[in-house]
Amino acid sequence: MVTSFKEQEFDIAVKEMECPDVSGWELFVETHGIKVFRYYRVQSKLYEYKVFGITNMDADKCALVYMDIAYRKTWDSYVKELTYLRKGDPEVIYWEVAYPWPMSNRDYVYLRQAKTMIKNEKNVYAILGRSAKPGELEERETVDPKRGVIRVDDYLQSMVIADNGKGTSRIYMHYYDNPKGHIPAVVVNWAAKTGVASFLTTLEEACRSYRLE
Repeated sequence: MVTSFKEQEFDIAVKEMECPDVSGWELFVETHGIKVFRYYRVQSKLYEYKVFGITNMDADKCALVYMDIAYRKTWDSYVKELTYLRKGDPEVIYWEVAYPWPMSNRDYVYLRQAKTMIKNEKNVYAILGRSAKPGELEERETVDPKRGVIRVDDYLQSMVIADNGKGTSRIYMHYYDNPKGHIPAVVVNWAAKTGVASFLTTLEEACRSYRLE
């Protein structure tokens, strides 16, 4: 049975944005006001990432763009398929990511839930996501593995977006996934180095083009 994210999980994510905890983490990239830290997971030989910074995005619009999966299909070139399997709290989403040839595509069945808070009279949006666990979903909320597509079942992503005034926002992102397969860890880690930062750049461009209906 799908269970909602705990209140404490949202509070921890927001606190992390306000008071970053990077003890034991390595500063990986710093560019355009964004700092990316990484932490090496010995078991998987992969890194997880924390991202902090200020962006030229209106927080309200950024949260809408981040949550709008139909719109994401128009600006994220890596999306092969993205659809709801369940709407509610939390949502269950199916996501297939297009990988460059000759690598196989990856897909995800994951939970996502958002919460809006008010801090210092400004909006703060916390959006939590993680892989669905075995036995957690009803049959109608699942997608059978596809031939030639590798299922990622070790994924998490937290995103906090806070109004920073004058059309800017503070952001915090915590990200990890294990794409499995026969991709060398060094390649996965290189892709993450470029991908985490470029995602925020692309998200900012998508926000500028977003039109409220």
